Amino acid sequence: MRRLLSVISLCALAACAGEGPGRQYVVFFGQGSAELDDVSQSVVTKIAAKARHYSDRVVVVEGYARQNGDLSAESLLAVLRAKAVARQLVADGVAEGRIRETTRPPSNAEGVVGSRRVEIELLAQ
Repeated sequence: MRRLLSVISLCALAACAGEGPGRQYVVFFGQGSAELDDVSQSVVTKIAAKARHYSDRVVVVEGYARQNGDLSAESLLAVLRAKAVARQLVADGVAEGRIRETTRPPSNAEGVVGSRRVEIELLAQ
């Protein structure tokens, strides 16, 4: 578990590396959770700063969930994760009208941890 947390933390830090729009940023969530932990909240805050800098870009927030048991519950979890990130982006100063929330159907293609995420991308309008 400790190793998993280290990997997640490194991935969270890597999500904010680099400059400019046109790349994907990733926010990870705990199993069965749509709550932003401190690390994830920090990542979203840094992405919000980039989004404010590139004010001509649309912020696409795409929620993912794991394919596990009750697919409708997992689909709802993907929606709630995307909404949690969008709310934090708005709280951090990104105009709500610039944010586009989408979700993917539940999948295990990216593994257990990889399917518990939200991807954020700054795209040209």
